[in-house]
Amino acid sequence: MSETVAETKPSVETPAAAPVAAGRPASSYGAAPHDPSKPPVKQQVVCFSFYKVMPEWRRLPAEEKAAHKAAFAAVLEKWNKPGEFLSITYSTIGTRGDVDMCVWSIGYAVDELNAMRSELMGTPLGGYLTTPHNFLAMARRSQYQIDREDESEGEGRGALRPGGQKYIFIYPFWKTRPWYRLPAEERHRLMKEHIRVGMLYPRVKINTAYSFGIDDQEFTVAFETNFPEDFLALVEALRDTEISLYTLKDFPIFSCVRLPAMEMLNRLG
Repeated sequence: MSETVAETKPSVETPAAAPVAAGRPASSYGAAPHDPSKPPVKQQVVCFSFYKVMPEWRRLPAEEKAAHKAAFAAVLEKWNKPGEFLSITYSTIGTRGDVDMCVWSIGYAVDELNAMRSELMGTPLGGYLTTPHNFLAMARRSQYQIDREDESEGEGRGALRPGGQKYIFIYPFWKTRPWYRLPAEERHRLMKEHIRVGMLYPRVKINTAYSFGIDDQEFTVAFETNFPEDFLALVEALRDTEISLYTLKDFPIFSCVRLPAMEMLNRLG
């Protein structure tokens, strides 16, 4: 697989993914070394923020809630900068009890992410939100090469390019310490089986990002699909792989429905 991220200012749009991981999928577990003959690639900063609205907000007059939603959506629109910063919005109403919505952002600077989230929380609606879960990570090229190159392998090339799928399944992921003690050849053998199973489900697209040292988890993985039944079958199939023995933790899991920002906000009530 070749590196396809732009060398100067990579873009944060379009699709990607690579097949996948242990007990539950999590595609790759190490970085490929940088080729010194090429300019360094600017790494993407990835953040999944999950918000819960306070009950008091739902009791506000409809006109006031509408104004709150408009101000929140305006910040999201302001920060959608092609090739620089992208945010995708999801509803979790009915799929999780502890969160109501998710904002997935991809950019190139932690400071920009910090400023954007600050503006969101500074809106009137922000005063009624809590953040029960937040996962920070970075994208980078995987050391595990795949036998074919297509858009589903974009994660392996070093960039996350979200697709247009209706559903996304997100969770933090940890490997056991014995995994990191295995010889490289053994890890590649186990990953080869893991990837082979993942490729049996081409309608599921994985986005893997790395959180070592910048958040509690080791990886943050997000599976996009229009067919939730395919993801369920994929996860079940991966239970039978040998590499699943090296999964330490792969939850909580967030099942999310992709919606335009205002529609996501309207589903809050």
